[in-house]
Amino acid sequence: FPSQTITGNFASVIHGLNANHLTDQVIQRSKRMILDTLGVGLLGTSTEVCHKVTQYSKIYSSDLSSTIWGHLDFRLPPLYAAFVNGVAVHSMDFDDTWHPATHPSGTVLPAVIALSEAFPQKKKISGLDLLLAFNVGIEVQGRLLRFSSEARNIPKRY
Repeated sequence: FPSQTITGNFASVIHGLNANHLTDQVIQRSKRMILDTLGVGLLGTSTEVCHKVTQYSKIYSSDLSSTIWGHLDFRLPPLYAAFVNGVAVHSMDFDDTWHPATHPSGTVLPAVIALSEAFPQKKKISGLDLLLAFNVGIEVQGRLLRFSSEARNIPKRY
């Protein structure tokens, strides 16, 4: 549709993605990115900033809960679990990156995992669903970067 807005087109593309779009190469790279992010995140749970956000987040509770990496006995609502786990990943700053400068997996994976844990037992998602959600998140981030004139200027500033 020629009259469709950029936002409408963006939403249509994202909404149209499904597991059939995940090629073998995408699946393998995604698994490597996820494993790398989990490793960096687990290492990051030992940082001072991660300890601070974990302590801060303990004031929140909910019927829905998600795991805080490295703490089997401590769970938080998905929003705060994603926040704490994302801080753990970024506190090490060894997570994957791309150009223009961003860390795609460190923002997407904690949110996807936290949300997947919040589903009721009857509606648990499959590994393929998790890979699709992860890749949709990466695609959204990449497209938003492409739309951002500020992101294009990052290399000139550093």
